[in-house]
Amino acid sequence: MHIFAIANQKGGVGKTTTSVNLAAALQMAGKRTLLIDLDPQGNATMGAGIDKRALPRSVYHVLLGLAALAEARATSPSGGFDVLPANRDLAGAEVELVNLDQRELRLKQALANHSADYDFVLIDCPPSLSMLTLNGLCAAHGVIIPMQCEYYALEGLSDLVNTIKQVHKNLNRDLRIIGLLRVMFDPRSLLANQVSQQLEQHFGDKVFKTLVPRNVRLAEAPSHGVPGVLFDKAAKGAQAYMTFASEMIERVATWENEQ
Repeated sequence: MHIFAIANQKGGVGKTTTSVNLAAALQMAGKRTLLIDLDPQGNATMGAGIDKRALPRSVYHVLLGLAALAEARATSPSGGFDVLPANRDLAGAEVELVNLDQRELRLKQALANHSADYDFVLIDCPPSLSMLTLNGLCAAHGVIIPMQCEYYALEGLSDLVNTIKQVHKNLNRDLRIIGLLRVMFDPRSLLANQVSQQLEQHFGDKVFKTLVPRNVRLAEAPSHGVPGVLFDKAAKGAQAYMTFASEMIERVATWENEQ
């Protein structure tokens, strides 16, 4: 079971879009996939076609030890992958976790008994360095960083890299940056191309080859509760995420051969 946190402290950079579409694309490729929604907004839950307002149990109950993961998970009706869903209840978990033992490791502990259930686990982290994000980073083997090729994105990236280094040093020795995914990419923009080149020069093969373009069909898909890769398979954005899933599978296979 390979566990990846999809994280960026900057909001609006395509974390949830990446999480939902990668989960659907991996499932379509025959990989047993679990998507964990760690954002109280519950956007990944809704994007997977699950009504966040009608959840009997959620990731909130799992983190607080009120339910097992198997009791709280649901299956995306459109994507076929499993989802550990979230809703507004999760906002209260921040305060309630503070007084609990091993509060940063609650998600990792919940996943421990399910290593035979899934090939991939994707964790959609909230856009902040919170106790929820920390749980995601402590549970993960690696971090996928979606980012736009803009100046402010570079500023936020250095903060995130430092955070990942601190978590690696103090809480999770397995954690590493898996790669940077360039999203909402406009090849006509001079700035976007310049930032993209800077990323390649600085991070080398940590930058995924796949470029996800800015795409209206990807943006429309969540309102239908269907991942973009299924909503319009011919759309350029959908095809990019299918390519990205193949790149992820290849990268993981390479690591396994090296170990």
